[in-house]
Amino acid sequence: MSTDDVVLEARNIVKTYGGTRALKGVNFEIRPGTVTTLFGENGAGKSTLMKILSGVEQPSSGEIILDGEPVVFASTTDARDRGISIIHQELSLAPNLSVRDNIFMGREITGPFGVDYAEETRQTRALLDEMQLAIDPDTLVADLRVGQQQIIEIARALSVNSRILIMDEPTSALAAAEVEVLFGIIRDLLSRRVAIVYISHHLEEALEVTDHAVVLRDGTMTARGERADIDLEWIVRNMVGDNFDLGSPPTGYDFGDTVLSVKKLQIVDRENPERAIVNGLDLDVRAGEVVCIYGLMGAGRTELLEAIAGKEEVAAGDILLDGRSILSDTIAQRIDDGVGLVPEDRQRDGLVQTFDVGTNLTLASLDRSLVRGAISRRSEKRRALDLINAVTVKTPGPDAPIGSLSGGNQQKVVIGKIIATEPRVMLLDEPSRGIDVGAKGEVFRLLAQRASEGLAVVYSTSEVGECFSIAHRIIVMRRGRISAEFTPDATKDMIMAASGEAVAD
Repeated sequence: MSTDDVVLEARNIVKTYGGTRALKGVNFEIRPGTVTTLFGENGAGKSTLMKILSGVEQPSSGEIILDGEPVVFASTTDARDRGISIIHQELSLAPNLSVRDNIFMGREITGPFGVDYAEETRQTRALLDEMQLAIDPDTLVADLRVGQQQIIEIARALSVNSRILIMDEPTSALAAAEVEVLFGIIRDLLSRRVAIVYISHHLEEALEVTDHAVVLRDGTMTARGERADIDLEWIVRNMVGDNFDLGSPPTGYDFGDTVLSVKKLQIVDRENPERAIVNGLDLDVRAGEVVCIYGLMGAGRTELLEAIAGKEEVAAGDILLDGRSILSDTIAQRIDDGVGLVPEDRQRDGLVQTFDVGTNLTLASLDRSLVRGAISRRSEKRRALDLINAVTVKTPGPDAPIGSLSGGNQQKVVIGKIIATEPRVMLLDEPSRGIDVGAKGEVFRLLAQRASEGLAVVYSTSEVGECFSIAHRIIVMRRGRISAEFTPDATKDMIMAASGEAVAD
């Protein structure tokens, strides 16, 4: 394809933050009517490059060519006015505003009497119908599930009618059916000659829509290829090298006694008490055991884990830790009891964005830094350094802003924060959400190591491939119940069928 087909081009882009070179002379091309997929580990420079192309950041050197002419994007508004929109990896919605207000924020439709809310509502409803999302435009974003919020983020970008659309992890919180809807929208956009840049850690999923692939590694482009010439092995090899896997179930020891018991647990929908989200569920987990809970979005996985941690209200049943009911204990008491939860949304529920790395790591266990009734900053910093080493966080030090870390390292901070409380049971809701394949392997190996030391580990996932990483047992949930239980010898088709998911012929 000739250069005449290139709508946007980055030439020799360098981006420096202090003494760190995030991008080292990257060249990148985008063509109309195609999907260019950008692969790379967290910290490889993908998001930095996309921020430069969408006006969020300015390059330290290099140039951007749009329609054959050099351009400088002074802001995201400037880039958007030239037809470039970005869907960011981390949600940027205002939770206290409605779906409609979020979609039209900063570009309100006005009439003779001010904002035309009726027209905004009409357009919002049409967008949501296109994305097969049955939500009232007046619904507050704070009342939506993470997956629904992700779709609203996508709808907001689509509402601008951009000719270049950058999608940074658009499916990280979507269920399989929602991903299919998104892919249908992508195909429609391609038919209208929209150019799409697609970034995803769901490698197999990304291959379904890829026309051209580019791999970044440590700020440098290491490979490029056309869809017909690449496969999953090619992507992983160029991202992280040969001989990579997500780990295996830890062995060489016997499981201990039952640590966690869930008995006839029932959780009901707060808005519709007649509907059970979790319905009569029983589950036992032993010390040293790793249990994976697989299920589609809405199966009840998140609600189950949050109920065990004390975040979700229980309608009936019981939760036992070492044989003692903890149902009446508060979240803080359950942490003291030895129950730790790594939440699905690390940005909103797992980290304090205004705190540094060290403070986030020690936040849940500050009592361990007390000296004569007051927090010892020296003790706290020493503990933070120990935790950084224990969970292998890549950071300049405990004083670094949490936002300066890659997604995988932020997830390690959340895990480290829970490990610092010395839990008996660790619950992890989608622990690999929004992190690259290399970071996934590091996280799973870290959990396997802790399990071999006697920790009971329960993690949920909506990626069937992750069921076969470190789990001794695979539990499948469907409509609030356990529909099947497997060993790691099971097949993907068996697990997907038990979840109610369509299995390819």
